[in-house]
Amino acid sequence: MAKHSNKLVSLLVGASVAASLTHAADGELQKVMKARGLSEIDVVRAAKTYNPSGGRDEFVVFSSAGQAGQMIVYGVPSMRILKYIGVFTPEPWQGYGFDEESKKVLRQGNIRGREINWGDTHHPALSEKDGKYDGKWLAINDKANPRIAIIDLADFETKQIVVNPVFKSAHGGAFFTQNSDYIIEACQYAAPFDDNYHPIEDYKEVYRGGATMWRFDTKKGRIDTKESFTIEMPPYMQDLSDSGKGVSDGWGFTNSFNSEMYTGGIEVGMPPNEAGMSRNDTDFLHVYNWKKLAELAKDPKNVKVVNNHRIVPMEVAVKHDALFLIPEPKSPHGVDVSPDGEYITVCGKLDTHASVYKWSKIKELIKNKDYAGKDPYGIPILDMKKSLHGQAELGLGPLHNQYSNVDGEIYTSLYVDSQIVKWNYKTLKVLDKVNVHYNVGHLCGMEGKSADPQGKYIISLNKLAIDRFQNVGPLHPQNHQLIDISGKKMDLLVDMPLPLGEPHQAVAIRAEKLHGHVRYTMGTNSREDKIHEGKTLAGQERVERDGNKVKVYATMVRSHINPERITVNKGDEVTFYITNLERAQDEAHGFTVDHYNIHASLEPGKTSSIKFIADIEGVFPYYCTEFCSALHLEMMGYLMVKDPNKKYESTQKKKMQTMSPEQLKAEYDKTVATNAATDAVIQSVVKFLKENKYEKHKVVADLVTDAMDQYGKIAEEKKKSDAALKAGDMEKAILFENMIWQYMVKTADVGIRAKDALVRLVATKQSAAAAAGEKAFGEGGCGGCHVIGKVSSGPDLTGVLQRHGENSEKWVKDFIMNPEKMYTEPYVKGMIDYFNLRMPNQHMDEAETKNIIEYLKWVDQNANLF
Repeated sequence: MAKHSNKLVSLLVGASVAASLTHAADGELQKVMKARGLSEIDVVRAAKTYNPSGGRDEFVVFSSAGQAGQMIVYGVPSMRILKYIGVFTPEPWQGYGFDEESKKVLRQGNIRGREINWGDTHHPALSEKDGKYDGKWLAINDKANPRIAIIDLADFETKQIVVNPVFKSAHGGAFFTQNSDYIIEACQYAAPFDDNYHPIEDYKEVYRGGATMWRFDTKKGRIDTKESFTIEMPPYMQDLSDSGKGVSDGWGFTNSFNSEMYTGGIEVGMPPNEAGMSRNDTDFLHVYNWKKLAELAKDPKNVKVVNNHRIVPMEVAVKHDALFLIPEPKSPHGVDVSPDGEYITVCGKLDTHASVYKWSKIKELIKNKDYAGKDPYGIPILDMKKSLHGQAELGLGPLHNQYSNVDGEIYTSLYVDSQIVKWNYKTLKVLDKVNVHYNVGHLCGMEGKSADPQGKYIISLNKLAIDRFQNVGPLHPQNHQLIDISGKKMDLLVDMPLPLGEPHQAVAIRAEKLHGHVRYTMGTNSREDKIHEGKTLAGQERVERDGNKVKVYATMVRSHINPERITVNKGDEVTFYITNLERAQDEAHGFTVDHYNIHASLEPGKTSSIKFIADIEGVFPYYCTEFCSALHLEMMGYLMVKDPNKKYESTQKKKMQTMSPEQLKAEYDKTVATNAATDAVIQSVVKFLKENKYEKHKVVADLVTDAMDQYGKIAEEKKKSDAALKAGDMEKAILFENMIWQYMVKTADVGIRAKDALVRLVATKQSAAAAAGEKAFGEGGCGGCHVIGKVSSGPDLTGVLQRHGENSEKWVKDFIMNPEKMYTEPYVKGMIDYFNLRMPNQHMDEAETKNIIEYLKWVDQNANLF
């Protein structure tokens, strides 16, 4: 019934489109079609892939980026690129490899003490539950430097990189087992497990292949290297793998090439590798019981340890009936287990057939020890014919496979023929073919390697683009082609150029399974998923020095960075801890200091750190690198680096040397007036401290002592100033007054901290709701613009609950939760015009908003303290 309904819907849609086109024959659509040379089928194909503004895709694709060492994310059917994810190589927009947190992840990929900043990503894998993609984690391998990376799909960030300690290259990863207990990573080019020199003549005796079973913690989303192990295999050049599922769960399948164990020698007159490694009619499919081997690996007697990593030797695996070989078509490049786990499809590049093995037959042969023989390493070989369900002739250069939601239906890429073939792996009948452009490698089905394939589309990941796109020079973009497979015949819908490396494989998942964050909990270290040690809220900004180590605790919020002026010494180690106080969705900030080769990307709530040696003297602007508001250009500050071994001549002193007596007198009066105003602030703080009996509180009293120590130095400087003035040396008098101002600033800084500490001690006790409200106020970014007790980038909120009549609380609640709806109100408009800033929606929920109102009530109760 469902099939007939789908056909009826398709007919109705087709009729509707046809009617629309007919109706529009004399309209705008017809003009566009004529001008661009489009047919009706072109328009239908365009409609199938079109997403209106704000529309969403049904599927999300994660594609490797090959030599770029990254991941590419795009939507289907729109084929719109959504994101690049930095993995094995730095990605500057996201600060990956430039901020300290991501550098720590990237440096996990160092090999033998060497920094590796390049990678060759090949085969991504999505975490699974019962063989179905769960949308939580993404793994990707690096072929060139044998590594596996883990990406968290809650925020699409790389969280872990693990180096394989015994392989020298690894093409056959990453592949999750059906409940994500392990990730399979198979070796590519055979090499010694240790890190010593071994001549090529020792190839058969010392060089080895293998498959590493990386233990995966599904809750933490991390590989546990200590619980992982490698299965030793012959030097047959293992290639791709797949994990059993359903009836074959617990088993792994890894194909290989070079059963000849040929090692080349073209430089000394030997045939090249391409000839020597493809002489045999077949290569070997490795079949291994990883569940049994995992148990065996727990016993030290069953493993050898190389580079602190456990290896299960071939003889142990064979002794316990856990490793077997089956001949397969030569030079294979993929092994794909069917959704139910019963069929295993292998294609050989140099064979026109696809070979379909049947698990129940393999299992029976193993059970009965029905072997055709053994290889030189003693591994049992199962008979190919007895293991096969059958073979289907597909065409030239069959490579990779994807399954659909139709029983028995499978799609295979034909590299040489540049075609996709649809066929049935149960009946072994070819059903359809479609041309692609050009030389297709992998295919990406919609969840096509899971236990729950969705059908609908296949993506052809072509190796060559040739003439498909605008000429951009000799290096062409890659071409991913979207094919509609919902009908009886395949229909190629659209080409998508990809200009970032050579994508090898891609995996697709239903978008509804992904649940990404739009903001972090305030102060989060996103790479470790915990609160950052440098978390800084509004009002906590500061600069701390310990010897030559300077730590800057900074915040960013539209449209300022706090602090805005920082002075350090040349040679200082400078660390910035920066917190984005925003909660509004997509209000990211970026941070850089000119000339210092650092950058951080700060999404709402995130704290990142950057560290560098201030090794060059000068003045260096720092600024927000994301255009975040109308006052974006003003969101900046200065890092001033001075040489402590230099004497700097005061520009002000030079300026004074050119000033007339009248100008000097005016400058003196201005400086004295500034000092008087600063002293007035100090005296108000002193008055507050005395009135509230600061001396009863030791913490506050210690701060007051420090402040008064600075203030006590002013009298001596004032005497010098007065003496210089009396002697007629106005320049010297001004310099002494400037020194007075320096002491006053230090006094005020410590004094205000003492006042803030005292306020907490003498204010009325906060209710639980008020305390929660203050936390929400701080972590919600409110303090970035509002400072209690003073006007800042926004109005002082003391007394805000009395400004709007009887319904003040409701007014404040509405404004916090939906400020954009009130921008046109006269009062709000006046505030916007005055501060040149609109209050953003920080997405507070109702409970947080109520608590903030309780906090504001507490502020009003203690208004005299602020």
